[in-house]
Amino acid sequence: MIVYGKQIFFYILEYHKDCINELYLAKECDKTTFSKIAKSGFKIKKLDFKTAQAYAKGGNHQGFLLDIKESSFANLNEIKKNDFIVMLYGISDVGNIGAITRTAYALGVGALIFIGEKLAMEGVIRTSSGAALDLPIAISNDALSVINELKQVGFYFYASDGSGKEIHSVKISNGKKVLVLGSEGFGLSSKIIKKCDECVGIAMKNNFDSLNVSAAFAILCDRMLNA
Repeated sequence: MIVYGKQIFFYILEYHKDCINELYLAKECDKTTFSKIAKSGFKIKKLDFKTAQAYAKGGNHQGFLLDIKESSFANLNEIKKNDFIVMLYGISDVGNIGAITRTAYALGVGALIFIGEKLAMEGVIRTSSGAALDLPIAISNDALSVINELKQVGFYFYASDGSGKEIHSVKISNGKKVLVLGSEGFGLSSKIIKKCDECVGIAMKNNFDSLNVSAAFAILCDRMLNA
């Protein structure tokens, strides 16, 4: 699969060389940059602008592209070993998923569970600046089964919803926990909220009631990890 952009290019080159199949450049580099790439040991393939645009499907590749191995998803048994998990329910925007993944990894979340049929990992890797290669990610299309299975091994579930208790007033469990996030448009279904142990939200000022889901996640996650 193709990932592109200067930041993700050099992140993978430094930390995940083993997942690189081919390396592409579609622009001239300064000597320092070219030397750094050349020292990686990979053969550098030059692409013309049209080919690079096709590989990146019109995205802003900045002249740096990689063909990397397909990512493998973690299984639920692996995920259970972590103390704090984030579950994404109904979130389809790759930019939001990538931003959440990046923040989760930076703040110390142990793993992520994506509820859905499929996940475009090339986009998530790019928009997470590579964090998706380091944070274990599982995928399932059955949220209720996942919740039941994790509850059986002691996980406490927090649903994120605008009507939930203000996060700063909630006593956060010291044990294993899961934060469940829904889409910006529809949020979490009532069935999912009822399955969770507690519902939390963010108090906003100036009569404003809307936050991007990745921004809301960052606030909730920081509070839950540093309560």
